[in-house]
Amino acid sequence: MSTVTADRSSRRAGGDDGEDHTVSSVPKGLRGEGEQPTGSLRSVGTALDVLECFAIDGSLGVSDVARRLGIGKATAHRLLQTLATRGFVEQDRETGKYRLGMHLYELGHLAQARNTFRHAALPHLQAIAAATGYTVNFSVPDGVDVVFVERIETGAGGELLGHVGRRLPLHCTSSGKVIAAFNPAVDQARRTAGFPPYARRTIRTETAWSRALADVRRQGFAVSHGESFEGMTSIAVPVMQRKVAVASISAFGPTDQIAADMDRLRVLLATASRQIAAQLP
Repeated sequence: MSTVTADRSSRRAGGDDGEDHTVSSVPKGLRGEGEQPTGSLRSVGTALDVLECFAIDGSLGVSDVARRLGIGKATAHRLLQTLATRGFVEQDRETGKYRLGMHLYELGHLAQARNTFRHAALPHLQAIAAATGYTVNFSVPDGVDVVFVERIETGAGGELLGHVGRRLPLHCTSSGKVIAAFNPAVDQARRTAGFPPYARRTIRTETAWSRALADVRRQGFAVSHGESFEGMTSIAVPVMQRKVAVASISAFGPTDQIAADMDRLRVLLATASRQIAAQLP
């Protein structure tokens, strides 16, 4: 399952000079101390950076990729063409822009099918969604974000969360807060990165973050009232593995509905969390 890593934006130090500033993603322990990554490894790293550009925008042109990564247009074009020949991206013949290809979709589904956490959680998400009518999410931490790896969308507002696999900052979601409250590494990653505003009620200071996590630890669950989307509320509980939160399960819906149903949701989510944890290796 996703573990704490450096923020995605820190993997590259881009510039406006046209030079390739790729930061090697090869773990330090896998190469000699002080050894610089080879040209091949740099190319692989840059190709992965190209793919990650599409996590923000669905389609991008050569100039868009070049500008975001701080590389020359010729380099960006060569990388995109190489990725296209392997099915990782595909080009729209009318616009000339690129989007993620079907091969990534296939690989993603393969990874998802092998995801023990997802398979353990899915029946419980379905049961809660059926019983309550709310959108129910299963999320994991990744760097300073939380990623929604599974969702049963049944209630109003579910479309706001976007596609499965979408990420949101830890500090503006109930899922992120409840994981951070019981996972020191995740908590520290968010503190180090700071607390940029996302919505009007988003936590913006370390003091407010500390206070929020203390409340979560005392209650055993986290609530987000309009901290990521106005008029919407979510409640989340942690999924624990060896006394550390490795995931969360949450319900999401209009604030007035969730607030009136908070006690029932807390019990349903906590019960599901324990059952999911019991299935984990």
